[in-house]
Amino acid sequence: MQPSLPPFSGTGVALITPFRADKSIDYPALGRIIDYVIDGGVDYLVCLGTTGEAITLSTQECREILDFTIRHVDERVPIVAGFFGGNYTERLAGFIRDYNFDGVAGIMSSSPAYSKPPQEGIYQHYMRIAEVAPRPLIIYNVPGRTSSNVLPETILRLAEESDRFAAVKEASGVLSQATEILRHRPDRFGVLCGDDPLATAMIAVGGHGGISVIANALPSHFSRMVNAALNNDVTEARRLNFDMLDIHPLLYCEGNPVGIKAAVSLLGLCENHLRVPLVPLSLPYQEQLQAALEQVPGLHS
Repeated sequence: MQPSLPPFSGTGVALITPFRADKSIDYPALGRIIDYVIDGGVDYLVCLGTTGEAITLSTQECREILDFTIRHVDERVPIVAGFFGGNYTERLAGFIRDYNFDGVAGIMSSSPAYSKPPQEGIYQHYMRIAEVAPRPLIIYNVPGRTSSNVLPETILRLAEESDRFAAVKEASGVLSQATEILRHRPDRFGVLCGDDPLATAMIAVGGHGGISVIANALPSHFSRMVNAALNNDVTEARRLNFDMLDIHPLLYCEGNPVGIKAAVSLLGLCENHLRVPLVPLSLPYQEQLQAALEQVPGLHS
C-alpha cells in the first residue's frame, strides 16, 4: 500500500447485523463474522451502517452491538461507528456530543434524508456535527437513500473548513464526481468508494480505498483487490474484480443488506433473518447467488 495515504484508506467493511429467527441479535454469529473479515485482511470495520440495518435497531441495541464489537475486536483493527437519522441536526448533534466513543476511531454519518436540503443546509448540518464530534468524521454521500446529492464543492468546502473531516464515502455512483473531489482535496482528506463495483476505477483516478458491502462475504478478495489497485498492480486488481463481478448485482437486486445477508448465510456464518420491512432474498435469487459464490476461486478451499 502507498506510504502516505489518509486515514481510513484501504478496505473498510460495512458489517451486517445477524439476527436469530426471533429477530434478536445473534452475537455469536456477529463474533464469527468479525473474525472472518479481520482474518480476510480488512483494514477497519464500520459498525451500525446501512448494511448493519441500524435503522431497525433501538438505541440500546445499537449501543450493545457497538460495545460487543469493541470488545470482540480487541484493538485488532480500528472501528468506525455509523450515525444516521440526522434529519434534525440539533438532535443528532446532541446525541453525538453526549455519546461514549471510547474504543471508536471514527464516525460516519450520512447527509440528512427526506427533507432534501440545499447544499448550504447540508454544509451547515455537517459543520454543526463537526463542532461536537470527538472523533474524525467520514461524510457519507449516498443520494440513492437520502435523495440529495452532496456536491463536490460542498465536500471540498467542508474538508477545507475543518480538519475534523477525514474522508468522504462517495456512493453517488458517479465516477466524475469522485474525480472532481480528488482533484482539489486537501492531502489529509480521503476519498473512499461506496459502490463496490467502482472501487478499482475510483482508486485508479486517485481514490484511497472503499467501505465495502461484499467484503462481509469476500473479505480476502476485496482487500487484495484494493491493495493491488493502491499499489498500481492493475493486472491483479482487474483479476480479483472480475472474480466478484457476477455477485455484485445479486447483492442489490432486492435491496441492501438483503443480498449480502443471504451470501453470508450461504457461507455458514449466520442465519438469513432480517427485520421487516426487509425480508430474505427470494429463492430464485438465492440459487443464483449460491451458484455465483461457487465460482469464486479459492472461496471454499
